Amino acid sequence: METTTCHTLVLGGIRSGKTGLAEAQALAQPRPVVYLATATAGDVEMASRISRHQASRPGDWGLVEEPLHLGQVLWHQGRHSPAPCLLIDCMSLWVSNLLHAGDELFRHQRDDFLQQIEAYPGPLVVVSNETGLGTVGMDPLTRRFCDEMGWLNQMLAQRCDRVLMAVAGLPLVLKDQAAAGHR
Repeated sequence: METTTCHTLVLGGIRSGKTGLAEAQALAQPRPVVYLATATAGDVEMASRISRHQASRPGDWGLVEEPLHLGQVLWHQGRHSPAPCLLIDCMSLWVSNLLHAGDELFRHQRDDFLQQIEAYPGPLVVVSNETGLGTVGMDPLTRRFCDEMGWLNQMLAQRCDRVLMAVAGLPLVLKDQAAAGHR
């Protein structure tokens, strides 16, 4: 498989360096990059984080902000010729948004997103938090969030050619079918 259509999942904990690693993966692609942001500015601190992220990205990258309907964005972006490199940041905010939106929307959007990941004709870089290395949450919503993240990460890892894990700013290669030339 050529590198221009590689789908990469970048996992890591909080402040592990996963976004920087994902951005480096996107920069290595020959196609234009579109940053697909799932965050919403619900408070001043989050608005500040979003501003810092935006200021650190290259000026020629596109931006799509979508907190819920990622499958639709992939479908739309996949219609461009050539399809751009999509950098999706991040799955944990998206899952949190969907859990608050309700179970029916959650299931529909997750399934649509996973289907569109498989169909997307361009390179993808997906950022996700690895939540399975910590303690068990004390409340039902936190446990459900961790369960849903773990299941989503497994489904993404199955669909991606490359899976990297950021630890202390360093990449660990968990899977690299792109180097072997097959998907």
